[in-house]
Amino acid sequence: MWAWGMLLLAGLFEVAWAYYLKASQGLSLLIPTLLFVVTLSISMGLLGFSVRTIPLGVAYPVWTGVGAVGSVVVGSLLFAEPLSAMKVLFLGFIVVGIVGLKAVS
Repeated sequence: MWAWGMLLLAGLFEVAWAYYLKASQGLSLLIPTLLFVVTLSISMGLLGFSVRTIPLGVAYPVWTGVGAVGSVVVGSLLFAEPLSAMKVLFLGFIVVGIVGLKAVS
């Protein structure tokens, strides 16, 4: 069960590195760029621990799905990126896919 917790945390750090990537303005600002590198490294490290137990074909899509959904939410809330009903619908499909992968693993 710890592997799934690590995988979820890895996905949340993926959201964090995506945020810092945007905040770094194309890696041109030092502090956000350093935070991007740190959060990216943590995310990858946690993913690496997770795949010791969870099959790669399950862990990787879950990791990217959590990151994708979280990044859209962060983009909408913090960067005023538009969030349409269709985006929410398709994000829901990603969440259903993540839950489905967990259920069959």
